[in-house]
Amino acid sequence: MQAPPASPETKATRTVELRLSLLEGNDRQAVANRRRFHGLGMVALNLVSSPGSGKTTLLERTLSEFGSTTRCAAVVGDLATDNDARRLGRSGAPVAQITTGSACHLDAGMVARAVDRLDLAGARLLFIENVGNLVCPASFDLGEKVRVVLLSAAEGEDKPLKYPPIFKSAHIVLLTKIDVAGALGFDLEAAAENVRRIAPQARLIRLSARSGEGISEWYDLLGSLVIKEKG
Repeated sequence: MQAPPASPETKATRTVELRLSLLEGNDRQAVANRRRFHGLGMVALNLVSSPGSGKTTLLERTLSEFGSTTRCAAVVGDLATDNDARRLGRSGAPVAQITTGSACHLDAGMVARAVDRLDLAGARLLFIENVGNLVCPASFDLGEKVRVVLLSAAEGEDKPLKYPPIFKSAHIVLLTKIDVAGALGFDLEAAAENVRRIAPQARLIRLSARSGEGISEWYDLLGSLVIKEKG
Protein backbone atom coordinates (compact mmCIF):
# COMPACT_ATOMS: atom_id res chain seq x y z
CA MET A 1 0.00 0.00 0.00
CA GLN A 2 1.37 3.39 -0.94
CA ALA A 3 1.99 5.76 1.94
CA PRO A 4 -0.20 8.87 1.99
CA PRO A 5 1.52 12.08 0.86
CA ALA A 6 3.15 14.13 3.59
CA SER A 7 1.13 17.07 4.85
CA PRO A 8 2.45 20.63 4.33
CA GLU A 9 3.21 20.78 8.06
CA THR A 10 5.32 17.60 7.86
CA LYS A 11 7.21 18.87 4.82
CA ALA A 12 7.94 22.16 6.56
CA THR A 13 9.20 20.36 9.66
CA ARG A 14 11.50 18.14 7.60
CA THR A 15 12.84 21.16 5.71
CA VAL A 16 13.67 22.98 8.95
CA GLU A 17 15.29 19.87 10.43
CA LEU A 18 17.42 19.34 7.32
CA ARG A 19 18.52 22.98 7.29
CA LEU A 20 19.45 22.85 10.99
CA SER A 21 21.43 19.67 10.42
CA LEU A 22 23.31 21.24 7.51
CA LEU A 23 24.12 24.36 9.51
CA GLU A 24 25.28 22.34 12.52
CA GLY A 25 27.63 20.31 10.33
CA ASN A 26 28.89 23.47 8.67
CA ASP A 27 29.51 25.15 12.03
CA ARG A 28 31.60 22.19 13.25
CA GLN A 29 33.77 22.40 10.13
CA ALA A 30 34.00 26.19 10.51
CA VAL A 31 35.42 25.74 14.02
CA ALA A 32 38.01 23.33 12.61
CA ASN A 33 38.87 25.80 9.84
CA ARG A 34 39.28 28.64 12.33
CA ARG A 35 41.63 26.58 14.48
CA ARG A 36 43.64 25.62 11.41
CA PHE A 37 43.98 29.21 10.22
CA HIS A 38 44.96 30.41 13.69
CA GLY A 39 47.53 27.63 13.96
CA LEU A 40 49.07 28.83 10.72
CA GLY A 41 49.20 32.40 12.02
CA MET A 42 46.91 33.44 9.20
CA VAL A 43 43.87 35.74 9.14
CA ALA A 44 40.98 34.57 6.94
CA LEU A 45 38.63 37.15 5.43
CA ASN A 46 35.29 36.19 3.88
CA LEU A 47 34.32 38.69 1.13
CA VAL A 48 30.59 38.80 0.36
CA SER A 49 28.60 40.98 -2.02
CA SER A 50 26.19 41.09 -4.92
CA PRO A 51 27.61 40.06 -8.31
CA GLY A 52 29.58 42.85 -9.96
CA SER A 53 30.47 44.77 -6.80
CA GLY A 54 34.18 44.64 -7.58
CA LYS A 55 35.40 41.82 -5.30
CA THR A 56 37.72 40.32 -7.90
CA THR A 57 39.11 43.66 -9.06
CA LEU A 58 39.81 44.65 -5.46
CA LEU A 59 41.50 41.33 -4.72
CA GLU A 60 43.52 41.50 -7.94
CA ARG A 61 44.98 44.84 -6.88
CA THR A 62 45.38 43.79 -3.24
CA LEU A 63 47.26 40.59 -4.07
CA SER A 64 49.57 42.46 -6.44
CA GLU A 65 50.29 45.47 -4.21
CA PHE A 66 49.76 44.51 -0.57
CA GLY A 67 50.76 40.95 -1.42
CA SER A 68 54.14 42.12 -2.68
CA THR A 69 55.28 42.56 0.94
CA THR A 70 52.87 40.30 2.84
CA ARG A 71 52.27 36.78 1.57
CA CYS A 72 48.59 36.21 0.81
CA ALA A 73 46.45 33.41 -0.59
CA ALA A 74 42.95 33.31 -2.03
CA VAL A 75 40.02 30.95 -2.48
CA VAL A 76 37.47 31.95 -5.14
CA GLY A 77 33.88 30.71 -5.34
CA ASP A 78 31.72 30.79 -8.48
CA LEU A 79 28.88 28.70 -9.87
CA ALA A 80 30.91 28.04 -13.04
CA THR A 81 34.26 28.82 -14.74
CA ASP A 82 37.67 29.48 -13.22
CA ASN A 83 37.99 32.95 -14.76
CA ASP A 84 38.44 34.79 -11.46
CA ALA A 85 41.01 32.32 -10.14
CA ARG A 86 43.09 32.73 -13.31
CA ARG A 87 42.90 36.52 -12.97
CA LEU A 88 44.02 36.45 -9.35
CA GLY A 89 46.69 33.86 -10.04
CA ARG A 90 48.56 36.35 -12.22
CA SER A 91 49.63 38.09 -9.00
CA GLY A 92 51.76 35.07 -8.08
CA ALA A 93 49.72 34.34 -4.96
CA PRO A 94 48.45 30.80 -4.39
CA VAL A 95 44.82 30.66 -5.55
CA ALA A 96 42.24 27.85 -5.51
CA GLN A 97 38.94 27.89 -7.41
CA ILE A 98 35.73 26.44 -5.97
CA THR A 99 33.07 25.71 -8.60
CA THR A 100 29.80 25.27 -6.74
CA GLY A 101 27.52 24.23 -9.60
CA SER A 102 24.08 25.25 -8.37
CA ALA A 103 25.04 26.23 -4.80
CA CYS A 104 24.55 29.95 -4.17
CA HIS A 105 27.17 30.18 -1.42
CA LEU A 106 30.35 28.62 -0.12
CA ASP A 107 30.32 26.40 2.95
CA ALA A 108 33.05 25.53 5.43
CA GLY A 109 33.68 22.10 3.90
CA MET A 110 34.25 23.57 0.45
CA VAL A 111 36.76 26.01 1.91
CA ALA A 112 38.58 23.27 3.82
CA ARG A 113 39.01 21.18 0.69
CA ALA A 114 40.17 24.18 -1.34
CA VAL A 115 42.71 25.17 1.29
CA ASP A 116 44.15 21.65 1.13
CA ARG A 117 45.23 22.47 -2.44
CA LEU A 118 47.11 25.62 -1.49
CA ASP A 119 50.71 26.19 -0.44
CA LEU A 120 50.12 28.34 2.63
CA ALA A 121 53.70 28.42 3.88
CA GLY A 122 54.31 31.92 5.20
CA ALA A 123 50.85 33.19 4.22
CA ARG A 124 49.45 35.79 6.59
CA LEU A 125 46.12 36.53 4.91
CA LEU A 126 43.61 34.22 3.25
CA PHE A 127 40.97 35.95 1.15
CA ILE A 128 37.81 33.91 0.55
CA GLU A 129 35.82 35.39 -2.33
CA ASN A 130 32.31 34.10 -1.78
CA VAL A 131 29.69 33.55 -4.48
CA GLY A 132 27.96 36.79 -5.48
CA ASN A 133 24.87 36.77 -3.28
CA LEU A 134 23.66 38.84 -0.31
CA VAL A 135 21.26 36.21 1.08
CA CYS A 136 22.59 32.64 1.39
CA PRO A 137 26.16 33.43 2.55
CA ALA A 138 24.81 35.19 5.64
CA SER A 139 23.98 31.86 7.31
CA PHE A 140 27.27 30.07 6.63
CA ASP A 141 30.33 30.57 8.81
CA LEU A 142 33.42 29.58 6.81
CA GLY A 143 35.84 29.81 9.72
CA GLU A 144 36.83 33.36 8.83
CA LYS A 145 38.04 35.84 11.40
CA VAL A 146 36.73 38.82 9.46
CA ARG A 147 33.62 39.14 7.31
CA VAL A 148 33.82 41.87 4.66
CA VAL A 149 30.66 42.99 2.87
CA LEU A 150 30.97 45.09 -0.29
CA LEU A 151 28.35 47.56 -1.51
CA SER A 152 29.10 49.21 -4.85
CA ALA A 153 28.01 52.51 -6.31
CA ALA A 154 26.31 50.50 -9.07
CA GLU A 155 23.74 49.31 -6.52
CA GLY A 156 21.03 51.10 -4.55
CA GLU A 157 21.81 52.95 -1.33
CA ASP A 158 19.11 50.91 0.41
CA LYS A 159 20.84 47.51 0.06
CA PRO A 160 21.68 47.37 3.81
CA LEU A 161 18.01 47.94 4.60
CA LYS A 162 16.88 45.25 2.14
CA TYR A 163 19.45 42.63 3.17
CA PRO A 164 20.10 43.32 6.87
CA PRO A 165 21.35 39.85 7.97
CA ILE A 166 24.54 39.95 5.89
CA PHE A 167 25.32 43.54 6.90
CA LYS A 168 24.62 42.82 10.57
CA SER A 169 27.23 40.05 10.43
CA ALA A 170 29.90 42.28 8.85
CA HIS A 171 33.10 43.36 10.57
CA ILE A 172 33.99 45.60 7.63
CA VAL A 173 31.81 47.22 4.97
CA LEU A 174 33.46 48.52 1.80
CA LEU A 175 31.66 51.10 -0.32
CA THR A 176 33.22 50.33 -3.71
CA LYS A 177 33.40 51.97 -7.15
CA ILE A 178 33.13 55.40 -5.54
CA ASP A 179 34.92 56.91 -8.55
CA VAL A 180 31.70 56.51 -10.58
CA ALA A 181 29.21 57.29 -7.80
CA GLY A 182 28.41 60.75 -9.18
CA ALA A 183 27.84 59.55 -12.70
CA LEU A 184 25.51 56.82 -11.44
CA GLY A 185 23.59 59.10 -9.10
CA PHE A 186 24.64 57.02 -6.10
CA ASP A 187 24.32 58.92 -2.81
CA LEU A 188 27.41 57.91 -0.81
CA GLU A 189 26.25 59.67 2.34
CA ALA A 190 22.86 57.95 2.27
CA ALA A 191 24.52 54.57 1.72
CA ALA A 192 26.95 55.18 4.59
CA GLU A 193 24.10 56.20 6.88
CA ASN A 194 22.18 53.02 6.04
CA VAL A 195 25.26 50.94 6.79
CA ARG A 196 25.68 52.68 10.16
CA ARG A 197 22.01 52.14 10.93
CA ILE A 198 22.08 48.39 10.24
CA ALA A 199 25.72 47.60 11.05
CA PRO A 200 27.04 50.09 13.62
CA GLN A 201 29.73 47.58 14.59
CA ALA A 202 31.31 47.53 11.14
CA ARG A 203 34.34 49.52 10.02
CA LEU A 204 33.29 51.51 6.94
CA ILE A 205 35.76 52.25 4.14
CA ARG A 206 35.04 54.05 0.88
CA LEU A 207 37.30 53.06 -1.98
CA SER A 208 37.82 52.50 -5.67
CA ALA A 209 40.01 49.62 -6.76
CA ARG A 210 40.45 51.28 -10.17
CA SER A 211 41.33 54.86 -9.19
CA GLY A 212 43.07 53.87 -5.96
CA GLU A 213 41.02 56.24 -3.82
CA GLY A 214 40.75 54.83 -0.29
CA ILE A 215 42.93 51.83 -1.10
CA SER A 216 45.63 52.85 1.39
CA GLU A 217 43.08 52.76 4.21
CA TRP A 218 42.17 49.21 3.15
CA TYR A 219 45.84 48.18 3.14
CA ASP A 220 46.41 49.79 6.54
CA LEU A 221 43.51 47.78 7.92
CA LEU A 222 44.90 44.56 6.47
CA GLY A 223 48.29 45.34 7.96
CA SER A 224 46.74 45.87 11.40
CA LEU A 225 45.00 42.48 11.16
CA VAL A 226 48.32 40.79 10.43
CA ILE A 227 50.01 42.54 13.37
CA LYS A 228 47.17 41.60 15.75
CA GLU A 229 47.38 37.95 14.68
CA LYS A 230 51.11 37.89 15.30
CA GLY A 231 50.58 39.42 18.73
